Parts: sequence; structure tokens; C-alpha cells
Amino acid sequence: MSAPNRSLLISKLYKVLKQHYKPMDVNGDRPLLEQMLFACCLENAPYTKAEKTYEHLAASFFDWNEVRVSTVKELAEAMRDLPDPEAAASNLKSVLQTVFEATYSFDLENVKKQNIGAGIKKLAKMEGASPFVVAYVTQHALGGHSIPIDRGAVEMLYIIGLANDAERKSGNIAGLERAIPKNKGAEFASLLHQMVADFVANPMSPTIKTLLLGINPSAKDRLPKRGQKILVPPEPPAPPPKPAAKVDAKAAATGKRGSDKGRDTGHPDKGAAKKGDAKKIPHGKVPTADSHKKLTKKAGAKAGRGHETSGSRSAGRSGHKSATKKLAKRKPR
Repeated sequence: MSAPNRSLLISKLYKVLKQHYKPMDVNGDRPLLEQMLFACCLENAPYTKAEKTYEHLAASFFDWNEVRVSTVKELAEAMRDLPDPEAAASNLKSVLQTVFEATYSFDLENVKKQNIGAGIKKLAKMEGASPFVVAYVTQHALGGHSIPIDRGAVEMLYIIGLANDAERKSGNIAGLERAIPKNKGAEFASLLHQMVADFVANPMSPTIKTLLLGINPSAKDRLPKRGQKILVPPEPPAPPPKPAAKVDAKAAATGKRGSDKGRDTGHPDKGAAKKGDAKKIPHGKVPTADSHKKLTKKAGAKAGRGHETSGSRSAGRSGHKSATKKLAKRKPR
């Protein structure tokens, strides 16, 4: 049996969602930053628990700056009703920290004044802003067309055949925005998220199993097994390759490893020409018999001159003439 067409699967998914869920009313009056913070709470979680957690944060802390300086552990304790409190707390804290470092305030309303494409790029670069958070804010604060997809949604769409292995690993699923018109985007996203929250809460639920098989009967082989983790983070991108070591072109052409300047090569001739020699032996050259004789003769001549003149030099320095010179200057009688 051939795999069903993706657009047909999306249509079947939408039909099943409308039969079992009702759209949720979303508060669109929050400022853009608060929409981001709420989206951090909503990711993989039911709407009711996300609203409750968000209101608890706003009431338990003095302001957003106190939330920013709190530890992830403290925030996770305050957000313990969510499916993954640590991840939600880390994202929320990172968003607040990024905004504060950029503006020294907690205000992102200027993003609404920008072109929607530029605004989305700016939000996507913020630390802690997951693809789900950016898509949620795009839909509910910027007026764009984007379907928020979290890790629970990725896993569920993979089961019914709407995501392949590569999309499952990356967490990016293309085609939903093209198949769902903009005027139906908020409704579809709300229905999908409700089913995803039920799936994350209990992936082995018989009701969820029936819904998944109703969308695609061939999803039976992909249904989660007992003990299988649903909220698996996407694989990080591969690190860029390390730059190749620079090669000396001249050394490569001559077959040498590089310049020997400043390096002890252990050559046996190194240090052969010592102080007092007329000429040092060039590095890498073996002396011949004639050159060795010349070097020895010159060295001996220098040594002889030194011995002959040592007495006269010492006498001149002392200021006394030698006895032989005195006798030579006497006149004969």
C-alpha cells in the first residue's frame, strides 16, 4: 500500500481534530514580551496549565527582573505543573536575560513596528526563543501566518506520517502553512496543540491511539512503546569542520617540512666549527679532505702567531726592554 499524500493527511488530521476538540480563546492583548513568556509555558503543555503557571509566576515574583535573576531550579519549582519544567524555566529565563541585555528593559513592542520578516528574524535570534515560541508570537502578536510546532507535535506528526526522519530530528516540518490557509491558522493550531498536550501527558492512552490510527491506519508500526520518551530535544547541528593546517608551499615543493631556523635538528656537524676557526662548516655540508687541511693549517697558523708574540706583548705592557736588545745596542770597544 502506497503512503498517503501529505496534503490528504493534513486534511484528514484537521477533520479529526475538529471532531474531538474545540478552539481555545487565546489572550491576544498581552504585550509581545509577555506573549513570548506565555509561549514558554505553553510549549508541550495544556492551555489551562500554561495559564495557571503564567499567572502564578506573575503573582509569586515582584517583577520580571526578579524572575530574570532567579535560578532555573527556583523557576522550575514554580512551574512544576508543566510537562518539562526545567526546559520551560530555562527558556523563559533566557528570553528575559536576552531582552534585558539588549534594551535594559522588558519591552519588545518596537518589534511590531518593523517589517514582519525582520521581526521574526530578530525573535528567532533570541536565546531561549524556541521555534514554537517564535511561531506562537508570529501568529498571535505579529499577525503572521505560522503554525506553532513543539516537540510533542513533531513526534505525533511523525507517527501519522506527516514528518520524515530528517524533520523529526531537526524539529522543522514544512508544508503546514501552505496546506492550512491563514484564516484557519489560529483554529488549526489551537486544535492541534490540544491533541498534542493529551498525547504528551499520556502517549499510551487508548483514546489517543484511536485518533492516530483514525488519521492514518498505517501509523500502527510507529506508535510509541511503553517507556519511550516523547519530549526528546532535537539533535544539535554538526560543528563546522576545523580549518586545515597551513602548509609552507616552498617546503612542500622541496619535500622539506619547513624552515629549520631556530630548531635543533640534531645534525652531527652542528658545532663542528669552533671558536678560533677561520671558517665554519656550513650546515648540511660534509667537509672534504682538502677543505679539512686548509682549516687545520689556518687554525695552526693563528695559534703559532699567538705564541710568538705573547712574550713581546707582555714585555711591552710591563715597560721593560729585553736583555738581548740592550746587548745588541752596545758599541764594540
